Amino acid sequence: MNIVLLGIQGSGKGTQAALLAEQVGAKHIDVGDLLRHRAQQDDALGRKIKGLLAKGKLVPDVISNKLVAAALKDAPDGWILDGYPRDLAEAEYLDQIADVELVIFLEISDKLAVERLSKRRVCGKCHAISDSSKKKCAECGSALVHREDDKPDAIKQRLEVFHDVTEPLMEYYRVRELVRRVDASGSVAEVFKKVLADLH
Repeated sequence: MNIVLLGIQGSGKGTQAALLAEQVGAKHIDVGDLLRHRAQQDDALGRKIKGLLAKGKLVPDVISNKLVAAALKDAPDGWILDGYPRDLAEAEYLDQIADVELVIFLEISDKLAVERLSKRRVCGKCHAISDSSKKKCAECGSALVHREDDKPDAIKQRLEVFHDVTEPLMEYYRVRELVRRVDASGSVAEVFKKVLADLH
């Protein structure tokens, strides 16, 4: 099954996408992770991506499209796209290379998003997500870091970009009757139960 997960930063897309991918036997494609991995390469493109991510700005479509196209080729049994498409141009590109079967929109308030992101820490090694009360990653024991795009100024920019650029995709997919809206303000288990209900 080919599913797009959309939602404001902090809505739990990564967590729910990973759970859903395991449940349906699809590949979880986290486009944010793809970009952050590319940003670690010390070349002109890597430094450009790193700078944009740190400011909470969108990476140009041509870059994300190329990364996504390559990732989809490695997902013959279906995929869960997390963090893509981010705008209409990317949605139209995705339609050219793949068949989107369902779009799940995880809904939370901006206030809750800011609270979650401000407390979020990420493992520098395995990228598992934890909260600021933890000192070490529960998965591999490595140090946790506060991502640059989870800091106040970047959070504000990311929320503005989402509302202005990504949220309008709901209408793009709604007219094709692909959108399922899920209240993502509850616990991980509560939200996942709702997500699974929308698969039927």
